[in-house]
Amino acid sequence: MKRIAIADDDKASMLVLKGLIQECGYSVVAEASNGAAAIEACVKDKPDLIIMDVGMPVKDGIAAAADINRISPTPVVILTAKDDEDTVRRAIEAGVMGYLVKPVRLEELAPAIELAISRFFEWQAVRKENLDLKTELASRKTIEKAKGLLMAKEGMTENEAFTRLRKVSMDRRKTMVEIAEVIILAFEKKGG
Repeated sequence: MKRIAIADDDKASMLVLKGLIQECGYSVVAEASNGAAAIEACVKDKPDLIIMDVGMPVKDGIAAAADINRISPTPVVILTAKDDEDTVRRAIEAGVMGYLVKPVRLEELAPAIELAISRFFEWQAVRKENLDLKTELASRKTIEKAKGLLMAKEGMTENEAFTRLRKVSMDRRKTMVEIAEVIILAFEKKGG
């Protein structure tokens, strides 16, 4: 059963939303009446998703969504009474995964929740892949720099330099990038 947190400063709206969520077969694990409390609920309760009203005291729902995505990444569905371009733009910039206009209808709720969670995991996978690619590229650049230094300073061929890096890496049980960093540092200390 998916665990949902809700945040709305209107107690009656929160009560209705909680009932709809439970009717869809989800459990409500946290309730908050302002944006700061919503952030705290995501950190503390680790819900599968949070549904937040835009207009809340202390911190509005969109500002809270941006903080949640930075502090404790959680799929966010925003609730709003008005459907305007500025609110939609701010929600997109904050990383919001879903958007519902009040009053929330039962038949819209479950699809919005499932779609937001699915989009969030796709976004997380793309983000991780991007980070992995950046790390791999940085590693390759470091290894290429070390190879270049070995070729220039030790008179090795590219193949010999690569073979030396690989052998030292295996002998010392370190990654090639770790060995490449040591080689670069050693040549920099020698004065280039």
